[in-house]
Amino acid sequence: MNFKAIMTNLYFLLIYADGKVNDRETSLGKKMMVAEGFEEKGFEAALESLKAKDKTVLFNECVKALKKLEVKAQIRCIAWLCVIANSDGFMDKEEWVLIYKIYHTELKLSLDDIMKTQKELNMILHGRSFSTLGVKVGD
Repeated sequence: MNFKAIMTNLYFLLIYADGKVNDRETSLGKKMMVAEGFEEKGFEAALESLKAKDKTVLFNECVKALKKLEVKAQIRCIAWLCVIANSDGFMDKEEWVLIYKIYHTELKLSLDDIMKTQKELNMILHGRSFSTLGVKVGD
C-alpha cells in the first residue's frame, strides 16, 4: 500500500469513526486530495469501494502499511487526520480514539512533531498556522 492509498484508507476510517460524515470533513478531504496530488476520480472510487470493507481489517492493514513508511510520512498522515477531525471546530471522541491509537499506541510518534506538521498543513490549506487537539465529549 502506498502513501496515497494509506491516506485514503485512513481518511475513510476517520470520517466514519463517529458514525456521521459532515460537509467540512468531505471539503477538507478534497483539499487534502489536491494538496497531496491525488486523482479525484481514483480517490472517490477508492472511498466508495471501502464502504464494503470491514473496518477492523482496514484499520489493521493501514497500521501495517504505516509501519513501513518513513516516520516523516507517518507524521504527515496523522497530522492530516487531526486537521480533518478538527474541521468542525472539535475532534469527536471516536475520532480522537482512532488517531491516538494509531499515533501513540501503534506508531509511538511524537505529538510535538504531529502538531508541527499540522500547523504546516493548516498554512497550506488556510494561509495561517494553527493546531488544535480539542476533543468534543458530548453534544
